Amino acid sequence: MTDLSPLAAAVGALLKERGATVAVAESSTGGLISAALLAQGGASAYFRGGAVVYTREAKQRLGGVSDADMALERAATETHARVLARSIRARMGSDWAIGETGATGPTGNRYGDAPGHTCIAVAGPAEKVITLETGSAGREANMWAFTRAALELLQEMVKGGR
Repeated sequence: MTDLSPLAAAVGALLKERGATVAVAESSTGGLISAALLAQGGASAYFRGGAVVYTREAKQRLGGVSDADMALERAATETHARVLARSIRARMGSDWAIGETGATGPTGNRYGDAPGHTCIAVAGPAEKVITLETGSAGREANMWAFTRAALELLQEMVKGGR
């Protein structure tokens, strides 16, 4: 499968260089974003915490998402990804946060999104949200692709992208 180590190492080094921290609230990646960041030596310098928020209950209990925020828009949307990122950032007191929500496959989700659909938000001093459609029904391949996209987005934002 895709090797995320070089990208995660570069992101970790960038966070350390900037003295910045990150927290993660991920759903369809199942912990892979956090694992990629934590697989790097010295991760304790930048990784504040992460939660797999696959269910409504996990989003509220682990991610600190309020009922009002849950009512803003359904899961697997850019709004929902932004809520996850903002909530975990506040809960963990990090400089940056990633929120991820999607449908890995092999089928779509109950909202009608096709497999391979994800929305990823990075919240920090600046924010950006993206939607990725892989066009694939391969669950594990989508998890890796979503994780790569999340790490690339975090890297872009920490470097100062908009």
